[in-house]
Amino acid sequence: MKIIAICREYGACGHTVGRMVAEKLGIEVYDKDIVRSAAHETGITENDILAREEVIRKSDSFIRAISPSVTYNQIDMIHDREKEAILRFAQTGPCVVVGRCADVILRDAGYDVLTVFLHASEVNRRARVSELIGTDNPSAVHKAIKSTDSAREAYYKYFTEKAWGDYANYDLMLDVGTLGPEKCTELICAAAR
Repeated sequence: MKIIAICREYGACGHTVGRMVAEKLGIEVYDKDIVRSAAHETGITENDILAREEVIRKSDSFIRAISPSVTYNQIDMIHDREKEAILRFAQTGPCVVVGRCADVILRDAGYDVLTVFLHASEVNRRARVSELIGTDNPSAVHKAIKSTDSAREAYYKYFTEKAWGDYANYDLMLDVGTLGPEKCTELICAAAR
């Protein structure tokens, strides 16, 4: 059985599907555990890491492109500690890892990894995001979806130099809005076996 790395759009049930896959396969799922590990290693609070880990400015990417060795900063340090945690968790055997560029980290480290991208239309993600942010205000929900997806895309590009959500980077791309979390779970489990 392979290690499973799940990338996801905001509100596409990435954590839920990851947990369901892990339960069905009898393996561990790592998501916020990665943040806890990085917090322990850096002394930065979990909330501060969550607030900072996916905030990459366009200027960061530009400066990194022209002078990568000069731009090591707090976000790079956090990513390095998260990368170490992902690799440590992977050493224990098959597991599910949600987000944080795990697909590229694990492949680059030589692990046999099934990479999955979960997506859905904004219409399908609105109810889930509304629960996550605690409001059903359409403007606030739309803004949360757009800003979180944009931040994830920038973070992924910054640390992997690959396009987030590009089908060429994943083994499976599943539309959770069309298939539902249960069917996505079945398909991922079948592919992992």
